[in-house]
Amino acid sequence: MPPQRQIRADFDAGTIVMYQAYPPAIADAALAAGRFVAPFSFTRMTWIKPSLLWLMHRSNWARKPGQERILAVRMTRTGWEEALSQAVLTAPEPAIHGSAAAWAKEFEAARVHVQWDPERTLRGAALNHYSIQVGVGRALIGAFAEEWVVGLTDLTPIVHRIDTLIRSGHAAKAQRLLPPERPYPLDPVIARTLHADQPR
Repeated sequence: MPPQRQIRADFDAGTIVMYQAYPPAIADAALAAGRFVAPFSFTRMTWIKPSLLWLMHRSNWARKPGQERILAVRMTRTGWEEALSQAVLTAPEPAIHGSAAAWAKEFEAARVHVQWDPERTLRGAALNHYSIQVGVGRALIGAFAEEWVVGLTDLTPIVHRIDTLIRSGHAAKAQRLLPPERPYPLDPVIARTLHADQPR
């Protein structure tokens, strides 16, 4: 059984893949430019997730309005870890923050927000371990879009294929199309701040 709060992702020596859902206008412009450009918003927090199945649960397999396109966002591990180093959890943890008031002060000033949500199965059922979501705030959106992101891939056709396989009773075939997600090693200080478990 995986640890309760562990980052699992598709990554290599220098990069890590996040998943995001967008309306067609944003996805098409970003894919054409090879980076995020208008109408992508540079003035609001953007949430990135290393778990494809969690995003599929959230977007209902790219069927929710405004979430019809699924992008794999490959970013530098340096950028990812820079974001995590500035993150504050979206709920207080007494062992980390001491008091709710101390947490609220940190949270209000944070450039990055992190929350843990139940990981999901192929069919969307909640599991008893968690997946990380990272909200990159306005102060770092420019760095995210212009420096950290090194590649964008449209996963929408693959997502539709997986969904079709699941609905037709071919879960094993669907499972084989999922990207590899394995435990991601964290700096111990960052792990403690995020209340995250380290790979075993």
